[in-house]
Amino acid sequence: MKKAITIIKPFFAIVFLSTLLSCKDNCEVTRTYRQAVPVQMTLESIRAGVRILPPADLKNPAKLYIKDNFLFISEAKKGIHIIDNSNPSSPIKLSFLEIPGVVDMAVKNNTLYVDSYMDVVALDITDPTKIIEVGRQKNIFQNGLFNGISWYYDAYNRMVTDYEWKIVTETVKTDCGASLGSWPMWIGGEFYDSFSFSNGSAKGPSVAQGTSGSGTGGSMARFAIYEDYLYTISQNNMTLFNIQNEQKPDSTATINLGWGIETIFPYKDKLFIGSNTGMHIYDNSNPKSPQRISVFQHARACDPVVVEGDIAYVTLREGWCGASPNRLDVVNVADLTRPVLIKSYEMENPHGLGVDNGKLFICEGKFGLKSFDANNTNDIKLQEHIKDVNAFDVIPLNGNLLLMVGSDGFYQYDYTDPKNLKLLSKIAVVQN
Repeated sequence: MKKAITIIKPFFAIVFLSTLLSCKDNCEVTRTYRQAVPVQMTLESIRAGVRILPPADLKNPAKLYIKDNFLFISEAKKGIHIIDNSNPSSPIKLSFLEIPGVVDMAVKNNTLYVDSYMDVVALDITDPTKIIEVGRQKNIFQNGLFNGISWYYDAYNRMVTDYEWKIVTETVKTDCGASLGSWPMWIGGEFYDSFSFSNGSAKGPSVAQGTSGSGTGGSMARFAIYEDYLYTISQNNMTLFNIQNEQKPDSTATINLGWGIETIFPYKDKLFIGSNTGMHIYDNSNPKSPQRISVFQHARACDPVVVEGDIAYVTLREGWCGASPNRLDVVNVADLTRPVLIKSYEMENPHGLGVDNGKLFICEGKFGLKSFDANNTNDIKLQEHIKDVNAFDVIPLNGNLLLMVGSDGFYQYDYTDPKNLKLLSKIAVVQN
């Protein structure tokens, strides 16, 4: 069926335009948008900024990690909440470890490894209320990206420039008819409509486990430990650290992975690396020298991955990292040299995910948390959809405990019955 096309005749267009240009009345338009505001810090202030503080409120939680009975929740770019989770129904905040620029972390025995903008820092957490810095590898990263905002390090001026989101509401004068307040605006790398924008953004278990006393991270992790090596990824590289001497990490190699690298998931002696354009598979049987086996390519999108047995689960979502359809890709990796797509499932806005013995959990951002039966990869079935949460990443543990972090807080569920997840506890985000 042909579409009707409206043609504006030249004479009418000229009259209409001259009417707009000749309007001399002043109109006031109020518009609200999110703006990235630059923040500069000296190298010296960043490196002197690590300190232990009393427990603090969750405000902007990012990544999640667990070691034994201790939880570590990073407060994006600010620090790490350390929590005693001996009783998941009643977690106890122990302390807040202030670390400028931190997002990611990993733990081996009593040593916590974190990023602090351009550095990788080792901290002794034997006493979680008296943590001390014991090692630092300097100038590992030159820039970084989290939540659509980049930071960069200027080595010449010894400064880091980062950005913070700020909600701006302003009233401006315009000519009549030029209703600027209703136009979408390109702010901080994302489109927002000034009428509809609000305070929020518009948009065993198989988990990232290491070995030899290391803890467990989620699918969004960029740090991972395997045997005596710590692996960290930036937007295009993977850097290896020998941590046999746990308190003195020693960078041993850097592997170029291409652009758009996002997450790392160790499974057995393999590394599964998520990127904007595909899933990279590395043989890690020699931990000091991972070797690429293959790449499973997909549409450009944000891409975490988890693996169980011969199946990889990859979520793709639209956002600042791509414009792909929102979906789950289920991939057969029995032959690691030739991963094969089994089936794709439509999702709403999938973020992090976790799988445990055929029980699959997917975070759908502002659309909540979903539980699936994934025993039949050709017919994955929804078990429960919890809609009143904002879900970012999950870690399933011990066959019954699900840890979940999102923009509105940290949640723990009993998933013994995946059709009826039982909320055990919540630590809510507190807004100033």
